Amino acid sequence: MSEEQRHPRALTIAGSDSSAGAGIQADLKTFAALEVYGLSAITAITAQNTLGVRAAFELPPELVEAQIDAVLEDIGADAAKTGMLATAPIIEAVARSVARWKLRLVVDPVMAAKSGDPLLRPEAVAALRGVLLPLAEVVTPNLPEAEMLTGRHIETLEEMREAARAIHDRGARHVVVKGGHRLDAPIDVYFDGTGFSELRAERIETRHTHGTGCTFSAAIAAFLAHGLSVAEAVAEAKRYVTEAIRHAPGLGHGHGPTEHFWQWRQSKEAQTR
Repeated sequence: MSEEQRHPRALTIAGSDSSAGAGIQADLKTFAALEVYGLSAITAITAQNTLGVRAAFELPPELVEAQIDAVLEDIGADAAKTGMLATAPIIEAVARSVARWKLRLVVDPVMAAKSGDPLLRPEAVAALRGVLLPLAEVVTPNLPEAEMLTGRHIETLEEMREAARAIHDRGARHVVVKGGHRLDAPIDVYFDGTGFSELRAERIETRHTHGTGCTFSAAIAAFLAHGLSVAEAVAEAKRYVTEAIRHAPGLGHGHGPTEHFWQWRQSKEAQTR
């Protein structure tokens, strides 16, 4: 096998964020930071900054599918992730591609921006549940997304476990219900279809958390591309995104981006001491 073929590759299927804190921009930066060659298929173009989404344009489903086919038939991918999919026809097109290419898929069920602006049409939730979740190796909802996917209120750790089991029952093989929206400690619940584990980290008091969901799911895909198990990939992704939040550059007047290249910056700072 050639050196080029051994290089880990990951594909992001998501929307474009003009502020580059979330969406394909965050995903590609995460892939690069974790030494994975990143590929992209854009589903929508948004005009947004750290204060909110001003406009969004969804691409035709056939163009989304064509992008996926173009990169995979030439370069291939060891893992893939989805982000903003916006509409049922786009979800269905992505699902066809995932099944055709047998992609190892991480689904970030993006429904709203950090500002609260909707990024998924209400009628598309059923397609996300019924068409895409059964194809997911991993799905990573936050609490509001998990509530939408399950139709139940979620607050306690036990309710998070119940939601993870319910999402797993819809076909997703591994589920991470993220606890960042909890008033208590930001504990994530991971379910592998057999048992539960908790991913713990301290709460970092900051408003600069734009794109954390994108970054977390992209990191899982990157670690899967490197050959880690799902449990290992999820744990490493949790550590990576926690430090990305800790080292956020403080940009913008709203919910600013995280620092995707915090490891590189730490290494550079150490060399100059």
